[in-house]
Amino acid sequence: MRKVIGIGETILDIIFKNEQPTAAVPGGSTFNGVISLGRIGVPVTMITETGNDRVGRTIKQFMEDNGIDSTHVCMYEDGRTAISLAYLNERNDAEYTFYKDYPNARLDVEWPVVNKDDIVMMGSYFVLNPVLRGKVKEFLDYATKQEALIYYDINFRSSHASEAIKLYSTILENFEYASIVRGSTEDFQNMFRLTDPEKAYKQEVFYHCKQMICTDAEGEICLFSPSVNKRYKVNKIETVSTIGAGDNFNAGIIFGLMQEGIGRDNIAALSEEQWNRIIAHGMAFAAEVCQSLNNSISKEFAINYGRK
Repeated sequence: MRKVIGIGETILDIIFKNEQPTAAVPGGSTFNGVISLGRIGVPVTMITETGNDRVGRTIKQFMEDNGIDSTHVCMYEDGRTAISLAYLNERNDAEYTFYKDYPNARLDVEWPVVNKDDIVMMGSYFVLNPVLRGKVKEFLDYATKQEALIYYDINFRSSHASEAIKLYSTILENFEYASIVRGSTEDFQNMFRLTDPEKAYKQEVFYHCKQMICTDAEGEICLFSPSVNKRYKVNKIETVSTIGAGDNFNAGIIFGLMQEGIGRDNIAALSEEQWNRIIAHGMAFAAEVCQSLNNSISKEFAINYGRK
């Protein structure tokens, strides 16, 4: 059976509204999507790290409670689990402050077994971080050799924009590994100073990866591939929090790829009808998570959606 393997950070998000804490939710860019996939019944494992402290043990238990294989979680003793303070503004978008205390030795875990057409889900600064890059590259080389489909969510925050030039070659290397690149207009602005998704695709992504999806918050979704170039309108909804919207869009896309039986060898030949269904899954997952303070789709949504 195919499985999804996430690689990324875990963190506890403490969410503030009107300057008051309203929720504390385990999170992380890849982590949020992995939890949603676990809830909807996809076999998932997560490569990550936490401190062996109360917060870290809570996060690990949260993973297991949601059907995630936590065998490949590094629980370090010398350091503390990362925490973020997420302040929601009037549009329910978040501004973050991070508190991190990592040990010197990072990501000390054995890799899970990867089989052909398993889907590796990766993204954010975690897979660019020079401290972790050697370990991340080792795993990506292994996954590529095993012919996994690699999904790369750029998620390049403005706080790292000053490092864009220094990280440029690593970003392109990730594009080379990827079967699909997903970025937001903000990502491409922060990395390449490009606001036009088509220019970002043609100038920076196309020569390394042929499939790219660009999202723009409540704006259009742009799809670029050898077989289909298309724009999709996003339905307007009342949001409670936009935390995890992009992460769950990714989860929906991966769920759609698995539903369609798409692997590394046939992804370039996807029809417009297949892409329509896959993008629809992404939009449905993202819309669901925006209507609560949770970072992932609800268990109720997952049960009902799985029956469709």
